[in-house]
Amino acid sequence: MRPGLQRAITQATWALLIALTVIASPTAAAYAHQFNLTTAYIVANADGTVDVEVAIKGGDADRVAHSHIVDDATGLVGKEALTGAADAIGAYVVANAVIVGEDGKLCDPGRPGVAADGDGVTVRARWTCAASAGKLRYRNTLLLDVSPAARQVVLMGSGANATQDLLDASHTETRLSEAARPSLAAVVQRYIGAGIEHIFLGYDHIAFVIAIVLWARRLWPVVKVITAFTIAHSVTLSLAALDIVRVPSSIVEPAIAASIVFVAVENFVSRRIEKRWYVAFVFGFIHGFGFASALQEFGLPKNALLPALASFNLGVEIGQVAIVSLVLPALLALDRVLAPGLSSDAAPPRRAVAVYPASAVITILGTFWFLVRTGLAT
Repeated sequence: MRPGLQRAITQATWALLIALTVIASPTAAAYAHQFNLTTAYIVANADGTVDVEVAIKGGDADRVAHSHIVDDATGLVGKEALTGAADAIGAYVVANAVIVGEDGKLCDPGRPGVAADGDGVTVRARWTCAASAGKLRYRNTLLLDVSPAARQVVLMGSGANATQDLLDASHTETRLSEAARPSLAAVVQRYIGAGIEHIFLGYDHIAFVIAIVLWARRLWPVVKVITAFTIAHSVTLSLAALDIVRVPSSIVEPAIAASIVFVAVENFVSRRIEKRWYVAFVFGFIHGFGFASALQEFGLPKNALLPALASFNLGVEIGQVAIVSLVLPALLALDRVLAPGLSSDAAPPRRAVAVYPASAVITILGTFWFLVRTGLAT
């Protein structure tokens, strides 16, 4: 291959990777798996009051309250910083997540309670309504003032009778007494979509998947890698989502970053993609806990627990397959460019120039995420 063409390809590769670095900035990737998404837990009491608990990401709270409650080093909500912003955040939530009586009048939320919850904030309010509880509506416009794509998962009631709804800009209200249980088809569709969205918003998971297949030249080793990763993370995702096993995000998130560094650095010392399935299997257990944190934020309907869990996992797999389906053909095409003159039947070798730059940038990203998530970098 001509030196000029090789330099051009290398420069284009670095430009693409630098763009990825910009996209995967601290605010977007150090901790973020979901954004523009809130969750509301609503329980209507026999005395006509309604308890509403809203969970909102710290970064989203900062956007709407013009505060700075998220610690840049850890990605977690600082309790001292929250103290000064609690009134503004509480006022914003009870102004946009409201209980409305049959006559259209707002019920009284009282004074909301605001508490830190890891990388998010929980706002609790007890609404007092003059109308009967059976004719109340819940209205949500949270985050729509900063993003028309904002959504909220609403879980109403408790136990086997709990119902669920998904509110967005086109559907901002639900009746507390008339909310129907979502059909099985609706649950499957909703949670497959959530799984796909999570994998595409989780830049760290994307980096891991890309790094582990960079030396792949055949489909079968990739199938083994993805299958091993799937089996492992399905186990821990299920255990964590069902609240059987809990591992703090302060451990899980740095471990995910460390796994990214490991597979990226391994690309410099080994090209044996056939043996990488066991690496994917081991690290899959760690990534499963990361997937579970996103699923817990989205909420699980008690009356369709297993279908929702399976559908979310399926959505994650669809997202992973989509990523690999883009990366592998691009690498094979690059092989052809870097090894001209071969017959169409010959399989060109994978050149280091196609792997090392990407591995280097992913190593840098993974190291940065690790330092941020452990608080070693500010």
